Parts: sequence; structure tokens; C-alpha cells
Amino acid sequence: MIGERLVQRVSATRGFAKVAPHVIPALDRAVHRLSRGRVLLSAQMLPGVILTSTGARSGQPRRTPLACMPEGDGWLLVGSNFGRTGHPAWTYNLLRRPAAEISWKGRDVPVTARLLEGAERADAWRRLLEFWPPYAAYQERIDREIRIFRLTRT
Repeated sequence: MIGERLVQRVSATRGFAKVAPHVIPALDRAVHRLSRGRVLLSAQMLPGVILTSTGARSGQPRRTPLACMPEGDGWLLVGSNFGRTGHPAWTYNLLRRPAAEISWKGRDVPVTARLLEGAERADAWRRLLEFWPPYAAYQERIDREIRIFRLTRT
């Protein structure tokens, strides 16, 4: 528990927000590729997926390692962008083209994404803060509302 709290405290800092978006996804992609989809480095602390979405402008496949919160038969994805000002690119992709695929525990799963809003978003946000408290620090630093998507199997 002490190690988890330390990681949460560090991940909520502005310094982490500056470095992590450049380092963590690259490491995740490399380890995921080398392990043939069986290991996601960041998933040692939080569950994670590799999201394959279609680029909103390019139409090309885009692979993004993301933390997730498994929930029932689906997953919640949080567009926190480590508390940086802009929405992450993958959220625009899902808004434009909600059909996607995730690599979950070494298996490719076709999914459909839906942006949560209103009371449904508020309920999910409460559960997400219990799951990973640093999301609160990310939201406090920015003016935009962090996007939350529910992924369901298709």
C-alpha cells in the first residue's frame, strides 16, 4: 500500500505530467510488442489496454496504451492526458469513430465507445476517483472537463 500511495502522489505532480506522456506510452508500446501482447508495463500498477482507434482526420489506425477501469463486461477510459490542458487525440478519434479495438490481457476485443455525460458521467467519475485518486489532481489543474468513455464489446 505504501508503494501504491507513493506512485499515486508522484503521478499527480506537474513534473510527472510533463514527462509521462512522452515516456510511458513509448515504453508500453515496446513491452507490449516484445511480449506479443501479453504484457503492458503500466498495467503493473493500473489495468491497461492498447486502444486501436481510427484517426479522426487521417482515417489511419492509431494505437494508444491507456489505463482503464474494468467494469462488468466493459471498460472505462479516462481522457485525463495526465492533467495537461488539451484533450488527448484518442478521445477525438472515438468521438468521430466510436468503433475500435482493444488489446486486453493479450486478446483483441472489438469495442464500441460512448462518451459519458451528465449523471452517468458523475457516477463514473466518483468510482474512478476511488479507483485512482490522482485523477482529481489532474482535473484541478485544468479548465476542461475530462472526458470519460465507456467501452462495450461489439
